[in-house]
Amino acid sequence: MKNVVINTIKKYNMIEKGDKIIVGVSGGPDSMCLLHLLYSLREDLRIKEIFVAHINHCIRGKEADQDEKFVENFCLQNNIKFFSKRANINKLAKEKGVSSESIGREIRYSFFYELKEKLNAQKIALAHNCNDQAETVLMRIMRGTGLEGLGGIKAIREGIYIRPLISVLRKDIENYCDSNNLKPRIDRTNLETIYTRNKIRLQLIPFIKENFNEDIIGTLNKLSLSVSKDNEYLKEIANEKYKIYCDRKGKKVIISKEAFLQPEAILSRIIRKVFYNIKGNLYNFESKHISDIINIQKSETGKSIMLPNNIKAENVYKDIHIFINGKNKKEKELSFYNLKLGDNYLKKLDILVKLNLVNISYKDNYKNKDNELVQYFDFDKVNTKDIILRNRKPGDKFTPLGMKGNKKLKDLFIDLKIPREERDKINIICFKDEIAWITGYRTSNKFKVDKDTKNILQIIIKGGI
Repeated sequence: MKNVVINTIKKYNMIEKGDKIIVGVSGGPDSMCLLHLLYSLREDLRIKEIFVAHINHCIRGKEADQDEKFVENFCLQNNIKFFSKRANINKLAKEKGVSSESIGREIRYSFFYELKEKLNAQKIALAHNCNDQAETVLMRIMRGTGLEGLGGIKAIREGIYIRPLISVLRKDIENYCDSNNLKPRIDRTNLETIYTRNKIRLQLIPFIKENFNEDIIGTLNKLSLSVSKDNEYLKEIANEKYKIYCDRKGKKVIISKEAFLQPEAILSRIIRKVFYNIKGNLYNFESKHISDIINIQKSETGKSIMLPNNIKAENVYKDIHIFINGKNKKEKELSFYNLKLGDNYLKKLDILVKLNLVNISYKDNYKNKDNELVQYFDFDKVNTKDIILRNRKPGDKFTPLGMKGNKKLKDLFIDLKIPREERDKINIICFKDEIAWITGYRTSNKFKVDKDTKNILQIIIKGGI
């Protein structure tokens, strides 16, 4: 069995010279086998140090405490650093309204990551095996999975989580434990058929073996491996399309409407990648959510839906904006900043607004610099000392350059396809009560520089753009 494990580690390049590895150990046969194997192979694999992480789920009372003590004693005997965490899984699941399996997984991975950062470890080794893979694939088939789900448990994930036993049968693990006198702990809850996975392990797989396919474990593992190869190819294509059609702006990703012309096999993977990049995981994100996003893209602008983990998707002129939904806020207060000739630093906005009187030759030779907005106005038409920078307010109207009549600011924003959540952030320069410049977009016809202009007001906005 050692050779199978070594070949798996080499095949997936799981361990590199000098790696520090955290091993998740429950005390059961699988994890004790993994720990013993890695410990015995530590010099051959050039592992720098091995740590053990144990979670006491507090489900089995005294037995769970004994499991923890068993793993701790093994670590003491072999001079391995031991770390444990206690969490009342059933209580936490009830409080959060989720399954015990879900909250247990969340706590485990949170603990692993916490230790990884604390210990400066490179890898986290988990004891999933060939049988676990088969059970997972069957379970996902029954839930209606796609190719991603049929790929099953990945041998290596995110370059961090490694599964050296993924090609080893459970019976070989049990034989290894017997041969090495490991005397692992047995979790009696694994023998209860109240859990779906246990039913698959204890009832469904034996039934299939007896009546249909004696090697169902091997068959399902071959299926998983084959599907994984196909899925990886599709993901490569989707990653290239993501670069073309998706634009990340802070914590928001905008999917261009052109992406929705892609085959759905590619589009669905683009959407999954967007969700992952925003949230950092795909927990509770299902195929129905992908369908919902595709459907709102076909709807009118402004249509939005909520996705798991407080993520929002909104149709903005057929582009789809996906972002973490902010808390509900009261209508934004109107902010006024009085400006004077010279430099005006607005600390709250972190911008510098420069008002200069310039001659025409200066205007003609002026070139915009990075992170600056520049416009020119006929200062004699301004004829006021009330120069203001503010955000928009209800009822705002504006006379765009080249027009004589007024246009509602709201209608202009719609024409310019500016997302609703961005509109309150746009700075507006006003001369008294008249809008002169919607910064970054349009200037007013009323204050334009023409052949009769004698005095030019130059306004430069630097930073915070």
